[in-house]
Amino acid sequence: MSPPRTGQGLLWLGVVLSSVCVALGSETQANSTTDALNVLLIIVDDLRPSLGCYGDKLVRSPNIDQLASHSLLFQNAFAQQAVCAPSRVSFLTGRRPDTTRLYDFNSYWRVHAGNFSTIPQYFKENGYVTMSVGKVFHPGISSNHTDDSPYSWSFPPYHPSSEKYENTKTCRGPDGELHANLLCPVDVLDVPEGTLPDKQSTEQAIQLLEKMKTSASPFFLAVGYHKPHIPFRYPKEFQKLYPLENITLAPDPEVPDGLPPVAYNPWMDIRQREDVQALNISVPYGPIPVDFQRKIRQSYFASVSYLDTQVGRLLSALDDLQLANSTIIAFTSDHGRQSMDLVELVSLFPTLAGLAGLQVPPRCPVPSFHVELCREGKNLLKHFRFRDLEEDPYLPGNPRELIAYSQYPRPADIPQWNSDKPSLKDIKIMGYSIRTIDYRYTVWVGFSPDEFLANFSDIHAGELYFVDSDPLQDHNMYNDSQGGDLFQLLMP
Repeated sequence: MSPPRTGQGLLWLGVVLSSVCVALGSETQANSTTDALNVLLIIVDDLRPSLGCYGDKLVRSPNIDQLASHSLLFQNAFAQQAVCAPSRVSFLTGRRPDTTRLYDFNSYWRVHAGNFSTIPQYFKENGYVTMSVGKVFHPGISSNHTDDSPYSWSFPPYHPSSEKYENTKTCRGPDGELHANLLCPVDVLDVPEGTLPDKQSTEQAIQLLEKMKTSASPFFLAVGYHKPHIPFRYPKEFQKLYPLENITLAPDPEVPDGLPPVAYNPWMDIRQREDVQALNISVPYGPIPVDFQRKIRQSYFASVSYLDTQVGRLLSALDDLQLANSTIIAFTSDHGRQSMDLVELVSLFPTLAGLAGLQVPPRCPVPSFHVELCREGKNLLKHFRFRDLEEDPYLPGNPRELIAYSQYPRPADIPQWNSDKPSLKDIKIMGYSIRTIDYRYTVWVGFSPDEFLANFSDIHAGELYFVDSDPLQDHNMYNDSQGGDLFQLLMP
């Protein structure tokens, strides 16, 4: 992971990419619940493509790489908002944040916006046993404190008991004392309960697979892993895989040329960690010391390798139980910096439904607040090239016609203490991004949280990056372009 740094970190909050792997255990579609394909949906928190399957030469991720080697691997998959709760609600309902009206962590879409169906709910209504393990929906108000149960799940979701220690003082520092640090390699036997959340989630998921081995019904199992989300709390043996002398710095640590202040991410969540506080970094633009940047990247990579071992255990169990050949496996991150054509995470709903042989939900009308079952994402079945699967007529044939949309809220034109994740009532500006194969275009406009309404005539700032010549998006060309006209032309 690039360390949280000036400017560049924001770019991947405005337009966030995430990886999506889909593996088919069978080349034929199921026609009834007796021969229906199972679904294993693996959701990872804050994973960017620091993986071998994306060409990373340093990171060790053999299990995920093996899955990717016989999967359809998307290299240009975009989340619709780079915050956990809004992103998960968006792709699990197949609706965009402006439809779920969830931009923070503080409301439940069924009450706040509309009684929208979810992916697991749709599978449940079609005869599947649906199960949730770990962080699938974001816990709390945004999923009604129940992970959307009983709508989405056949029985109450499972959360690991050690989850509650993630942000507590369990990190032993150089002084021998326990701290709530960003960097937190641990001796697992020394932490509360002698285990970690992702280890518990894997064990629970394997137990559920064992039970489903003899079930007459197909299953939809969603497993949500916490890592590599901060804090980087992982078994310390994984740190040894990445000696600090092998860790390079991010390729572009400076603020991008012409970056508007509204687009800058001050990473306030990270600043709250004790080891980061001890650095006394000035707010908001102060740089992180170089040696600490290397340590952040080391711990991120170690967290990815730890995650990879959990994925490996889960996939091995699927094989051992002889379930792999009858199971669709989908692997995705909720957000994180990340070929194929450009795709969006809202396409996960119609695509999984189609792959499982279920009727693909219809496209949503505009607006769709009154429609319980529809989807705003495109059906990606054409990429699997199955002759017996109906292609989505809305998929364009010319890759230059493909567009991915995302958005991000801000409380003000300049960095604030809550710029990372403002509450709805504090959102004054909304950034809307368009990503094509040629460019990324973002416009920051006035927003009314009371009316959930963006005012595109009230433009506060803009960004335009030509990704062919500027792949790291370091040179904002907005002020040299006719940005407003372009944005109006491309908005859906």
